[in-house]
Amino acid sequence: MRILIDECLPKKLKHELKNHHVITVQEKGWNGKTNGELLNIAEKEFDVWLTSDQNIESQQNLNRFNIAVVVLVAHRNSLESLQPLIPELLEVLQMIQPKQIIYINS
Repeated sequence: MRILIDECLPKKLKHELKNHHVITVQEKGWNGKTNGELLNIAEKEFDVWLTSDQNIESQQNLNRFNIAVVVLVAHRNSLESLQPLIPELLEVLQMIQPKQIIYINS
């Protein structure tokens, strides 16, 4: 699975997803892009976009984009706060489909 990690999430999160091809927004040089711009370019290279933006559905019509979205919801966006979500995230990544959005809560 080709995964893009949003700039609002810690870069070290990619090390938790070892069996996937994971790149951060910063590594692609896409910092500062709006969510719409990001989804538009990301859908060409990635299967899943990981974010913590809980308002993404109200901001974007996700059916327009051929990419799945996983929203990680924790008290903070630190790796320590997100680590309890990793087992469920790994399960979700096995079955998620394009245009699907899944929220994973702590």
